[in-house]
Amino acid sequence: MTGDRMSRSARLRWSTASELLRLVYAEPGITRTAACERLALASGAAAELIERLRAARLLAEHRAGRGGPGRPTTVLGAHPRGPLAAVMDLRAAGWRVLLGDLAGTVTEAAAGTYGDREPVDLLPEVAGAVGAAARREHGRVGAVVAAVAGAVSGTRLLQFSTRGWHEADLGVLAGGTGVPLLVGNDATLGGIAEARGGAARGARAALHLLVAVGVGGALLVDGRPVTGARGAGGEYGHLPLGDPDLACPCGARGCWDLMVDGRALARHRGDPVPGDPFAYGREVLEAVRSGRVSDRDRRAVERTARALGAGIAGLVNLHDPDAVTLAGLAPGLRAAAPGAFADAYRGGLMALHRADPPPVADAVHGSDGPVRGALALGFDEITGPAALARWSARRTP
Repeated sequence: MTGDRMSRSARLRWSTASELLRLVYAEPGITRTAACERLALASGAAAELIERLRAARLLAEHRAGRGGPGRPTTVLGAHPRGPLAAVMDLRAAGWRVLLGDLAGTVTEAAAGTYGDREPVDLLPEVAGAVGAAARREHGRVGAVVAAVAGAVSGTRLLQFSTRGWHEADLGVLAGGTGVPLLVGNDATLGGIAEARGGAARGARAALHLLVAVGVGGALLVDGRPVTGARGAGGEYGHLPLGDPDLACPCGARGCWDLMVDGRALARHRGDPVPGDPFAYGREVLEAVRSGRVSDRDRRAVERTARALGAGIAGLVNLHDPDAVTLAGLAPGLRAAAPGAFADAYRGGLMALHRADPPPVADAVHGSDGPVRGALALGFDEITGPAALARWSARRTP
């Protein structure tokens, strides 16, 4: 085997191992018995497979507590020296480097702010932090994933509106690790997290929306995002659902972005454009929740909630999802003005959807969604048959 080229026998040898490890990642705490039943593994084949994965430092198991009569089973989990995924969380306010293992445990390795720097000056610093974290783990990092609060295509940043950045090569972010680099938009990654292990789990078609500075999202079919020809799909915030007199930092006018986040709340309250729309929005919604607001503030929240509900109705008419999940400011906005949101949502639906509208649920993973989705992509890469074969060749005594 060279590179990702594998013989048929080698691929078959590692394909069931791949299925098992992905199941362990998707369902933390799963028992050996449940995993074998799910994969239809005979006891002898299961014993050989699990022993092979333990020897390769890909899997660990320990006894489960007794849950009834019969022989006790074991719980499958991450090996303490198993593979890791490194995640770069490039948010509007700053960046972080995190490491996650097969059990879903996440630790922060580095963090920083952008200042006034452009990508050409900033990205090498972030890449250095990734490389340093990987070196400390002595080859355990098997994939690097960047979660970006902007439009991306492949490993290129197309636009980071809140920073005023355009067209930058993110390939440097692998940090000289020699492992694959994957890049995803933060809202898309949050959608992956909800579809695989959150509020949209089990939905064949799910719509996920993240309101932070503007609104992004993703349509996911069978847990996989529909990202378009360039990988930049889901920029719902730049649909012309807003006031055409308002100019958006993206270069367009009338964007929905400007109607549903902290900038909208500030405009309706008569305040100047906030420097941090997300923090401003959280403060306003917290004040509403605690009852410390005026009628003007309530009207501002209601107008913004209506704009959110009406826009979601339009997207439901477009995509016909089974479920809708909300993250960022959206859950708080809906909770602060439930009547206004519900009226706008139902009123904007086509008649064929109104009788049985898709449920709208708060995201289970909340602000952690982009990182959780990035880890899921990282472990998709790490647990592929070819990647497992390479890891085993290096690690098995």
